[in-house]
Amino acid sequence: MKKVLKNVSFVFLLLKMCIIFGQESSTQKRIVIDVGHGGNDSGAIGANGIQEKDIVLDVANAILKLNNESDTPLDIYLTRYTDTLISLSDRTKLAKALKADLFVSLHCNHSDNENARGIEVYVSKKQSAYSRASAWFAFQLQAALKIELGFERRGVKFANFQVLRETIVYCSSVLLELGFLSNGDESGYYRELESYRVLGLVIVESLIKNIDNYERVKD
Repeated sequence: MKKVLKNVSFVFLLLKMCIIFGQESSTQKRIVIDVGHGGNDSGAIGANGIQEKDIVLDVANAILKLNNESDTPLDIYLTRYTDTLISLSDRTKLAKALKADLFVSLHCNHSDNENARGIEVYVSKKQSAYSRASAWFAFQLQAALKIELGFERRGVKFANFQVLRETIVYCSSVLLELGFLSNGDESGYYRELESYRVLGLVIVESLIKNIDNYERVKD
């Protein structure tokens, strides 16, 4: 049977999550959203021509806008705000300079197998005092995207990606793969503008809901 992502109303989801937005955070946490690729680096390209660099920028801008509209906004920065290429080292240096509490890198997947689908979340193979919290937060993000939007969970995985390796020494960090552009259903999901707002809302809700709790699981 063909599986499709949930068609979730943005208004319905916002009403459902308004109680989360109204919760007080003990201290304002600083989060860096790393917007993958950019400029002449398009990243993955879907069968419909949609490009990873554009998808993640639209998702990041939705996250930023929704966070700013919340009653208790987090302190969120993006590594890029336009279609420009930022080096990997500059992305991690920004997080360090800002003294981020959490670094979230946004990407989309691609596979030669057009049936490959689902969400993957990566944490660094390199171990630090932030490793346990990073893995915990990765599971929370993956669960939220499964429950609210119907993305399949492909598991939390360990990798040696530069942005993870260089940030894990001073903050919690995860890399989020937002589905496969090589999959017709998941690539098609991003054709609808509403999808970006809904996806952004789920991620913001997860950040606000879990940012204080994840401190408790740090080593």
